Amino acid sequence: MSSLDLEIQLLALVVAVACALPGVFLVLRRVALMSDAISHSILLGIVLAFFWVQDLAHPFLVLAATATGVLTVALVETLHRTGRVKEDAAIALVFPALFSMAVLLIARYAGNVHLDVDAVLLGEIAFSPFRRWEVAGRDLGPRSLWLMSGILVLNLLAVVAFFKELKVSTFDAGLAAALGFSPGLIHYGFMTLVSVTAVGAFDAVGSILVVALMIAPPAAAWLLTDRLPLMVVLSAVVAAAAAIGGFWVARLIDASIAGSMAGMAGVIFLMVFLLAPDQGLVAGVRRRARQRLSFASIMLTVHLLNHEGSPAAAVENRRGHLQEHLRWSPDFARKVVRRAEREGLVRRKEGDGLELTPLGRETARHGMVQ
Repeated sequence: MSSLDLEIQLLALVVAVACALPGVFLVLRRVALMSDAISHSILLGIVLAFFWVQDLAHPFLVLAATATGVLTVALVETLHRTGRVKEDAAIALVFPALFSMAVLLIARYAGNVHLDVDAVLLGEIAFSPFRRWEVAGRDLGPRSLWLMSGILVLNLLAVVAFFKELKVSTFDAGLAAALGFSPGLIHYGFMTLVSVTAVGAFDAVGSILVVALMIAPPAAAWLLTDRLPLMVVLSAVVAAAAAIGGFWVARLIDASIAGSMAGMAGVIFLMVFLLAPDQGLVAGVRRRARQRLSFASIMLTVHLLNHEGSPAAAVENRRGHLQEHLRWSPDFARKVVRRAEREGLVRRKEGDGLELTPLGRETARHGMVQ
């Protein structure tokens, strides 16, 4: 493996984890679309700053892009607070307007500059190692790696230092205000952090991968656990797996690295969505099937109790009669009877007759009261 491959993978890993950390709180706050808005609207700040300094490497571009991200949040909040527009609609109004302004400015005044829309949307992380950071003639490595490493440290420090405030304001803004926190200040501070992260990752990986890494890993982690600290850790792990896995898939099929990473993030989320132990789709289907059987076994005890000791018991309290009386299929009736027997609710008599146990009578009476 070449040193270039190692640098690309390390950069991808740092970008992925840096994006996933604030992404957890974006998903929990149900403002995941805000990452899309910020990652697109910051292009306007980059374009305007470039027109001013005429240098794509100037630090002023980062500051202007961050300010545009915060401006996007402020405009969305202002529209939403009018009460006339829902938050998702406000986002859909603001960021396309800012992004389209940037695209028009690029097309009109910067057509020959590396600000084309394809680079903005997709990025190309494979080129990032060629932009080196040199100090006194000494090569210190890719500029993007140093920038994203600094942002990763910033995100880690912010999450650790303000974890309690972020947690309270995310789940209960009213409680946060009652405890003396400022939900508005926390919100804008957090969105500034999201903007800085999006700006740092923007040039290396493009806006699409920024959105994918901020949303897919946290969403997958949310399906795996309800504990917030563990959710943050799992989000970082999923993001790292998507970054490294996406790199090798791209190398195998000779495709866009950023696109492969975004695709891998989606594949991992789909696997978790299907197979998560508690909240996965398969687990949900199995849980509903168990609940159906559990309810049916209670209905069986109620049916047997209603006819117990009556002249019709010899006919009604037979397994073969359940299909006719309760409209159950033969296979489902067998499953219900087996479950009721395992739980000690019924026992078999001669032939296919059924009778309640003491526990079964108690369960039937409780079910009838409910």
